[in-house]
Amino acid sequence: MPTIKDVARKAGVSVGTVSRVLAKNETVKHPLKLKVQAAMKELDYKPNLAARALRTNSIDVIGLVVPDITNPFFAQLVKNIEMEAAKRSHSVMIANSHDDAETEKTQIAALLDRAARGIIVVATADGRTLETTDVPIVSLDRRFGNFPLIATDHYDGSQKIADHIHALGHRRIAYIAGPLSMDVAQSRREGFVNRIEALSTKQDPIELSVFEGQFDYDAGEELGRTILTQAPATSRPTAIAAASDQQAIGVLRCARDLKLDVPGELSVAGFDDIALASLVVPRLTTLRQPIEALALSAVEQIFETNSASKDTAIAGDIVLRESTAPR
Repeated sequence: MPTIKDVARKAGVSVGTVSRVLAKNETVKHPLKLKVQAAMKELDYKPNLAARALRTNSIDVIGLVVPDITNPFFAQLVKNIEMEAAKRSHSVMIANSHDDAETEKTQIAALLDRAARGIIVVATADGRTLETTDVPIVSLDRRFGNFPLIATDHYDGSQKIADHIHALGHRRIAYIAGPLSMDVAQSRREGFVNRIEALSTKQDPIELSVFEGQFDYDAGEELGRTILTQAPATSRPTAIAAASDQQAIGVLRCARDLKLDVPGELSVAGFDDIALASLVVPRLTTLRQPIEALALSAVEQIFETNSASKDTAIAGDIVLRESTAPR
């Protein structure tokens, strides 16, 4: 098996130059880099990654901690982060926290022990107990400690949904929030509620009722049933906005069971634009989170040498489909 010395001898350079090429050090001049790469290819040289990790105190791996990989939004996020990492010749080590603070703490500690190049955390806990580390850590979607946060502008996105529902003429509206212990859920609720309150006037009042539940299908179905059966048909909401697509799809399921026509009798809107949103019937109007931009920004921050990285809020776009219509 060829060694790094064999590569150096073949290319006519020093071992140090080969090491710098392997480390993607930009100080190596392009002609020398090409010679080293040609020698490695000719010799079929495979670098010893374990030895390299010992030398550099890091490996070409980015750690990624998510609450639940089965959540369609997180699954899409993971896919895009893997693609961005691959462009930088890095792979991704994925860990599930299962929405448990202690598990999250354990997973992050394990990634730190394995000398990951950096760690992206979609937080379950607040992260303020994490000891100082030289490894770059980025919060994604949810705030984690004092680390820079990359997230969709949830407040703005919810306002866009509110504007859309109002423009369709709906004046009896229900909103299903996520668990308000989470900053994401709070931002989405505040954006929607504040915008509806601003649009409501004495001449054109809006009746708004707000409910709270988990970001899942079952919560949407259960709360949808409560909303749609607690009042006579003449006074029930004509539109329901949900803080997640999963909740909104649960509402669609409930409406079907109650034999309500969507969007003829009830408009339904979600938030996220998971893959299933374009597959359900009727297809779901929703706020599309900019997943590609979120993944790119998070990975870029891992490689950012500026320690004063700031929070980044990225606007999402509303996607109009068949689940909403004029009152």
